[in-house]
Order: sequence, then structure tokens, then C-alpha cells
Amino acid sequence: METNGPRSAEFNPDLKQETTLDESGMDTLDPTDEKRLVRKIDWILMPILITSYALQFLDKTSLAYSAILGLQEDLSLVGQEYSWTSSIFYIGYLVASYPISLGFVRFPLGKYLSILIFLWGVILTLHAVTTNYGSLMALRTLLGIFESAISPGFSLITGMWYTPREHVSRHSIWFAGNAIAGIIGSLIAYGLLKYEGSFPQWKILFLLFGLMTVAWSAVTFFYLPDSPQTAKFLSPTERECAALRPYKYQKTIQTKSWDRQQFIESLTDIKTWWFLLFSFVICVPNGGTTSFSTLIIKGFGYDKFQTILMGLPAPAFQLTTVILSAILSSTFRKSRLINLVLLFLVALAGILMVKLLPQSDKISRLAGFWLVTAVSPAFPLMLSLAASNIAGFTKKATVMAMIFLGYCAGNLAGPQFFIASEAPNYHTAYTTIVICFAITIAMVIGFRFYLSWENARRDKEQGTKIDPEEYRRVEIRTDGDMPQVDQTDKQNKSFRYIL
Repeated sequence: METNGPRSAEFNPDLKQETTLDESGMDTLDPTDEKRLVRKIDWILMPILITSYALQFLDKTSLAYSAILGLQEDLSLVGQEYSWTSSIFYIGYLVASYPISLGFVRFPLGKYLSILIFLWGVILTLHAVTTNYGSLMALRTLLGIFESAISPGFSLITGMWYTPREHVSRHSIWFAGNAIAGIIGSLIAYGLLKYEGSFPQWKILFLLFGLMTVAWSAVTFFYLPDSPQTAKFLSPTERECAALRPYKYQKTIQTKSWDRQQFIESLTDIKTWWFLLFSFVICVPNGGTTSFSTLIIKGFGYDKFQTILMGLPAPAFQLTTVILSAILSSTFRKSRLINLVLLFLVALAGILMVKLLPQSDKISRLAGFWLVTAVSPAFPLMLSLAASNIAGFTKKATVMAMIFLGYCAGNLAGPQFFIASEAPNYHTAYTTIVICFAITIAMVIGFRFYLSWENARRDKEQGTKIDPEEYRRVEIRTDGDMPQVDQTDKQNKSFRYIL
């Protein structure tokens, strides 16, 4: 099997002259040098990932902004047609999720994602020439197909470059692009409301977001590396050390062939189905509130200018909770699942305020809607749990595909609970969101007990206690000569699960 893992040939001491990592002649990557290497990786990868993710969010939520800029009236959307223009995006996403995941294995990851970013930028730009409901539905489907690679692809990149201890913070950094894009998108939409020319405001929005994405795809094509082993911004020794760091924990390497055994294992692993179901349940609320955010706020009694401005605190609060969640999960051991429960409790309180408070109390209901965005860090936390607790490249790619099947199904279903005849108080939708938040809390608690039990079982069976969050120093000479294997979390007997 062809692999891109740590080298198996003899360590070349001449490489010590090519990097600051081993100028001292040491064979061990000491903490100071490792921090310097991680900072170097961060300064290249994180700006690319966060900008790409921000553009994805702008592109995905452009429909919500266009609703306040005249799209519905110009295209004569009636009844549930607007809901379906949101849902159809996730049908395309759903259909493409598994085929797209095959590309993660067969093609250079950075180039593959860059081409898909270019294609979705072109499709979004074409939204500006749509003339009716049918053409809009077709374009939204294609947009979902091409955007389906970004989140699972970025999660795979994070797993390839970072250790489990670093997964939460790095997933949260690039996911913060959502919140940043929410602020930028609201300001752009507000500015377009001031435009009084003959060209429709919503068409300008699609042209702007689409062309920005097309231009950015060129940046990612040349600067987003395919793997640590091919990163041009690192020296040969730095590439080796960058590949060895996550390999010390998970024994997972990027492969060029699909492993049938790993695929079957992923389908028989209870964790896979937990991630699928959990993703579905948390995305039912997300699908509705993302597409209907402007209509929900407008329904509280604000005009279209106030609606845009009143929506600004929501992404700001989302950004704050993402940062706090990353700090807490990275600082306190065994806290990721506990953190998830706390986030859903805050969001549950928020949706109950929206649902139960009288319509006249629009400030409190608006504050409740802002609190609902506290659930935003749940998605990067879930992705970090998958990246940390699933090993084996084919298995990880499969589980990521399953997560995004749930993501698509949830986001597809979410808008359908916003029934047009119930506007502006979408009682069915708010009740559904309450139920979903309650289910997720129970699922998280049960999953934590399961992972704790599995860790204890492995410790007892092997007669040794292994800490999955311990720091493991890279021994350049000995680790570099380890056999190239791609093991799953079940095959690797020393694997323990992150809580």
C-alpha cells in the first residue's frame, strides 16, 4: 500500500544543517523547538483555513441575506419555496458527501480542496443570473455538492498536522471563520440596503461573494499543502517532525488507496453511528436558524435595516463562545464533553426565551436568539472529538463522511419546521429546537460514560494505564524509523479515547 507516512529509511544526519530544529545536534525534538515548529505551521495553515471557512459561511448564508434584499419578491417565491431553496443545498451536500470523501484518499488534499473552492465560487456567482425558482434550486444543489468537501477536508487536515491535545483549539480557530463571516456579511448586507440603483441588491451580493471565493481559490491552490511531507514552507527535517507529531498518538498516515477493512470497521463501530446521529440532531436547529435568521429577527418587530443591525451581536457572541470553549477544553483535562453539555444548556435557555416570552418583549426574545448561538462551538468540538478518537485514514475519512451525512440531513430537515403560515412566530420550529437540544444533552452524557468505560476496559485488559492527553516527545531518529502502518483506534492497542 502506497503511503505518505514517516520515513522508513535511515535517518539522514545531514538534514540537521537545513533547519533550526536540530542545529544543536540533538535527536529529540525538545519542547522549545516543537513550539517554534507549531507556530510556523499555524501561521501558514490557520489563516488559509479560517479565510476559506469564512467564505464558505458567507456563501452558504448569502440566501438569508438575499431574503432581506428582495430575492423572494423578485423570484416570486411563495409558501415553502424559500424553505426548499435552503434545504436543496443540503440535498446536494448529502448526495456528494461520500463520493467527495473518496477524493480525500485518491487526490492531493490541498489541490483537491482548492479546485472545489473554485467551482463553488463559480456556482455562487451564477446565482446573480437566476430568474426563477427552478434555476435557483439547481444552483443551490450544485453549491451544496461543491461545498461538501470543506468541513470534513479541513478536519482531516487538522488531524494530519496536529496532536489530539491541539485538535480543539485548531478546529475552533478555523471554525471561528463562521462568526467573523457573520459580522462581515451583516455589514455588507446593511451597506447594500443603502444602494438605490436599478441593479437588484441581492444580485450584487451573490456577485461579490462569488467572485471573492473564485479569487481566493487561487491562493489556496498554491499555498495550502497537501500533507506535512510535501509542505514547501518547511525544511526536510521539519516536514519529518511535523508528520511524526500526530503519528506518535494515532499511528495514522495519509494513504493513496481505500482500505476495505477499515471501511467495514467504521460501519460496525458504535462511535460512527453516535457521530452520525449527534450531527443530525444538532444540525436540525442550525439549518433552520441559519436560513431564517433574518426572518426570525424581523418577526420580533424590526424593520429591514434594524434586522441587519440586530443580527450583528449574534455572530459576535458566537465568536466569544467559540474562543472560550476552545480555551476551556484545552486548559482543563477531560472537559470536551462536559463543555458540550454546558453549551447546550445555555442554548436551551435561549430558545425557551424565544418560544415562551410574550411577543411584546422583543428585546428579551432577541437576547434569547443570541443565546441560541452559544451552541455554535458544539460543531468544532464534535469534529475535534472525531479527529482525536477515530484513527486510520480510511476509517477517519469514512466517519467524517458519515458526520456530514448527518449534517446534511439535519440542515435539510431544519428549515421545513419553519412553516410559512406560522410566521413570524414559528412555534413548530421552536418546539423542535427545544427537543433537539434536550436529546443532545442526553447523548453527550451517555457518550462520555461509554468512552470512559472503554478506556478502563483497555487499561484492565492490557494491565497498563495510558493517558490519551499526555505529552509525547518526538524522538527524531527512533520515531523516524518506525514501520509505516495505518492503524485504526481498535487495531492500535495503546489507543485511548479523549473525553
